[in-house]
Amino acid sequence: MAKARKLFTIGYEQTPPKAVLDELEQAGVKLLVDVRAVTSSRRPGFSKKQLAAGLDERGIAYVHLAALGTPKEGRLAARSGQYGALRTIYTKHLKTPQAKEELDELSSLVKKAGPVCLLCYERDHTHCHRQMIAEIIEDRDGVKVENLAPPQV
Repeated sequence: MAKARKLFTIGYEQTPPKAVLDELEQAGVKLLVDVRAVTSSRRPGFSKKQLAAGLDERGIAYVHLAALGTPKEGRLAARSGQYGALRTIYTKHLKTPQAKEELDELSSLVKKAGPVCLLCYERDHTHCHRQMIAEIIEDRDGVKVENLAPPQV
């Protein structure tokens, strides 16, 4: 019987870069898919170029799928704890041609790239759009989703 494929998710809120990288490496992740709309970060080590460099040192590839990021109004809803509004806004966003195209690309990457992990800021996956993405890929491709939780600062 073939081994079930996995899709991981991780959030870096309140977590140092080394802890995130260690967690990814321990899980056997081969590709990190950044699903943030904005890849700059006030947190050192988590802006796109710094993150990609740190991943590269560990043998983990990096891809940014910007169209799977949360629109600004969704990010504002999440920041204010309005998770129902986030879900509504993001569900609408997923119907855009760009988001559909990148969901297809993600699906293909999960099938080909070995263990893949979705990255976003929020520590709690239930308060993040990456959970919605993971559920779609889980249903579509029959992968098992595991949410990683590296140690906090």
